[in-house]
Amino acid sequence: MELFLQFVANGLVTGAFYALSALGLTLIFGLMRVVNFAHGELYMLGGVLGWFMTTYLGLNFFLGLALVAVIMGGFGWLVDRLLIERVRDQGEEPGVLLTIGLSIFLANATLFVIGPTPLKVQGALADGPIFLGPIILTKMRLLAVALCILLILAAHLLIRRTRLGRAMRATFQDPMAARLSGIRIERVYAATFALGTVLAASAGMLLGSIYSAQASIGGLISLKAFVVVILGGMGSFGGAILGGLMLGVAEALWGGYVATGMVDIIGFVLVIIVLLARPQGLFSSRTERA
Repeated sequence: MELFLQFVANGLVTGAFYALSALGLTLIFGLMRVVNFAHGELYMLGGVLGWFMTTYLGLNFFLGLALVAVIMGGFGWLVDRLLIERVRDQGEEPGVLLTIGLSIFLANATLFVIGPTPLKVQGALADGPIFLGPIILTKMRLLAVALCILLILAAHLLIRRTRLGRAMRATFQDPMAARLSGIRIERVYAATFALGTVLAASAGMLLGSIYSAQASIGGLISLKAFVVVILGGMGSFGGAILGGLMLGVAEALWGGYVATGMVDIIGFVLVIIVLLARPQGLFSSRTERA
């Protein structure tokens, strides 16, 4: 039982990062109908920038995280205004091809600049153990999870309580009506892509402080984010959170009891089962999916 609880705790820690990363993807897809295959590279850039800020420049971890959020938010805004906007009304295929090309460019450009070596983001706390009954965690893991929760809550409050959030939801429901009511939906789209980029990059830096950041990790992160979004339901905010936690726990239990080297397979097994049994996702209704 103690070993089981430890696996579950480890899975919830990893699942928090999956949830934070997948939130950005589900926001972009749910509002903009853009299937962003460059999402993993945005996550990767957050980790690499976090390493540059904290280890290379020696900045404080929290200041580095704030700078990463600002820089990546601006980058996401520019990507939408300069690239995504040009193919917005041309169907899904041009957007898919565009983001695949962007993914390849970002991955190879980063690989050219920093090389394939894993980079460690300097954490805010010494990596000492904390004992929670039979469960052992580290201080930095708990801090990173707490920051994940704060970012998720901040994103929820922004969408539900602010003027920008109301504009996002109005655009999601009916873009034409939103435009006729005076909402500049181009700016809403750009802000949404920027927010999704910030969430992905923040997850990349936080997870990089526990494990590492490297140029080649984007493809795997994109796959896991799509797994989480499919599990939770396309466009479902709460579904992305629950789907991320579910995937994290499933991977931890699979790796602990079955095979560590095959841990990535369990997510795709879950996706196949969910698509066969409930195509709209576990936590969204058919109406939301439509």
